[in-house]
Amino acid sequence: MSLWNSAANTALHLVHDEPTGDPEVDLMTGIQLLSEVRDGVKPQTLRLYRPDPTLAFGQRDVRLPGYDAAVQSATEHGFAPVVRKAGGRAAAYHRGCLIVDHVELAQEAMMGHQQRFKVLGQLYADALQSAGVDARVGEIDGEYCPGEYSVHGVPATGSPTQNKVKLVGTAQRVVGGAWLFSSVFVIENSAPIRAVLDDVYKAMEIDMNPATAGAADDLVTGLSVEKFCEHLVAEYRKYIPVNESGT
Repeated sequence: MSLWNSAANTALHLVHDEPTGDPEVDLMTGIQLLSEVRDGVKPQTLRLYRPDPTLAFGQRDVRLPGYDAAVQSATEHGFAPVVRKAGGRAAAYHRGCLIVDHVELAQEAMMGHQQRFKVLGQLYADALQSAGVDARVGEIDGEYCPGEYSVHGVPATGSPTQNKVKLVGTAQRVVGGAWLFSSVFVIENSAPIRAVLDDVYKAMEIDMNPATAGAADDLVTGLSVEKFCEHLVAEYRKYIPVNESGT
């Protein structure tokens, strides 16, 4: 497995962040971090945080006739509506999720764009597998915010659900000299996410099968965000140093 083009395999600095109470600020912190890493203000970073309930719309969603109704529906479900700069269609997340902002330097950042989707998608599937989830890279029929390199989970005999469920959505933002790979892992408590996505997608008149909206603990009972973080960082360390000092 060959990794992305890393800047001389320099360590990633691990940051465990806390939500600010303003989901839009939390979302924009990743974009700000991209600029700071590019400018040498901060080191290459792996930022992890558990978000407050958020409905992150894509740029295309905003132009749909049902967008205003979708925003109202998200708010009624207790999910703050925001519009993200990277990614496709609407995605929902809350404190049972983990957001990962991976920011690195790269002289030709755009050239590795597709490779990063492949490599990091597989890394994330492997991290879930190490936590006991049968995770695979690839879109499943009817998933929300569909993507070729999203990660889904396959139920085992005796799993709480018998549906394939989307577990990780990924997106990138590239600037001259650096890139941001941002991912949402749904680990716990899928019911509120499933409910809000069902209503939001109906409001925007976009086909989506709510059964595809799940969480890792739908497949492996008892898996927590905290425990999964350990598996994720361990998987990263197979390929690049991860430095926790100063976090």
